[in-house]
Amino acid sequence: MLIDTTAINQQRNHFDDDADIWVFGYGSLIWKADFTYLERRSAYITGWERRFWQGSHDHRGTPQAPGRVVTLTPVKGALCHGMAYRITRDVLAPLDHREKNGYLRELTPMHFADGSQAQGLVYMATEDNPAFLGPAPLEAMAHQIACAEGPSGPNRDYLLNLASALRDLEVEDTHIFALEERLQRL
Repeated sequence: MLIDTTAINQQRNHFDDDADIWVFGYGSLIWKADFTYLERRSAYITGWERRFWQGSHDHRGTPQAPGRVVTLTPVKGALCHGMAYRITRDVLAPLDHREKNGYLRELTPMHFADGSQAQGLVYMATEDNPAFLGPAPLEAMAHQIACAEGPSGPNRDYLLNLASALRDLEVEDTHIFALEERLQRL
C-alpha cells in the first residue's frame, strides 16, 4: 500500500538553520545520489541492520506488484555501513519525495573512518507503516525482487547495484549477498 510521508517529514526539522545537515544512505542512496551534495563520506551507524523488508509501490514495483527495498531493523551491536552526504537544506524536499513511501526522517549518530562523528538524518521505514512487508524466506524475497518492476526500473537492479556498491566499500553484508546469490540462481 502506498503511503506518502512527505508532509510528515517536512515537519521533522531536526537541525538549526545554520547547522550542517548530513544524510546517511544505506540502500540506493549509496549508489544513486541524484542530488547535489557538499561532501560525501563513507560512514556507519550502530545498532541497525539493513533488510529487504520494505515494499516499494512507487519506485521498484507497483501497487499491484510491489518490489522490495531495504529498511533498517534494530539489532544490538550491529554495524550498518553506508554513505553519508553533507547537504544544504533545499535538498531535503527532493529526498522527502524520493523516500515518501513509508520512510520517516530520524536522527542518528554517524561514524566516519577517521574516527570523527556527526549527527545525521536517516530515512527509516518501521513495521508500523502500511508498506512494510517484513521478513520472508530468502527464496520468496528473491522471486519477488526478480519479478517486480516500477517507474525507477527493475527491482533486481536495485539489489544488484546495492550489492556491488557494498563490495566497492569493502563491506560484508550476509543478508544482501545471500539474497543476491539466490536472485542470480533464478
